[in-house]
Amino acid sequence: MESRAAVIKRAKTEYPIHELLQKRWSPRAFVAQPVEPDKLRSILEAARWAASGGNLQPWAFVLGTQEDPDLFARLVGCLEEGNVRWAAKAPVLGLSIVRLTRPNGRPNRTAMHDVGLAMQNLVIQATAFDLYVHMMGGYSTEKARSEFAIPDDHEPVAMFALGYLGDPTTLDEKHQQSELTERTRRPLADFVFGARWGEASSLVRE
Repeated sequence: MESRAAVIKRAKTEYPIHELLQKRWSPRAFVAQPVEPDKLRSILEAARWAASGGNLQPWAFVLGTQEDPDLFARLVGCLEEGNVRWAAKAPVLGLSIVRLTRPNGRPNRTAMHDVGLAMQNLVIQATAFDLYVHMMGGYSTEKARSEFAIPDDHEPVAMFALGYLGDPTTLDEKHQQSELTERTRRPLADFVFGARWGEASSLVRE
């Protein structure tokens, strides 16, 4: 269920990719419509089945909805003011957390990579339901750690807002402009290298 004025921003790719990847983007305008619990469970199930080094699954999530105002307010309280303006209106807020150590206490070098894979699974499953996710680094890790009693060997990673697309005119002028701007990405040759660092692979060289 999306607003009639919602903006669809499909990626203009150089090569074919799956339609869900084309469709995914990070809006700030969300409809004031609860997300069905069954869909949320499926979205979290998708994250559960992400790949991870040694199958350690080092991720965790704190998830709050507008239907639980106390928990939702605690999550909003961790956000920086610039994000509060729009994210506090989303139907769902979440926080991803990662365990940085292995069961033997040694550092887990791929932990951040693994929580990223879990979040990407979450995002793509959400997109399949016509739901959208906006991830945020603009929050206080100290507040999050204190508010949710996060253990010392775990690290808050990112917060995210989730919901159905809304009308961008509900946003302030700065964010309206961002909502309507065409999506862009660096060309493949900028980051796919061959024989030497910085030298584009022949596979993507123009």
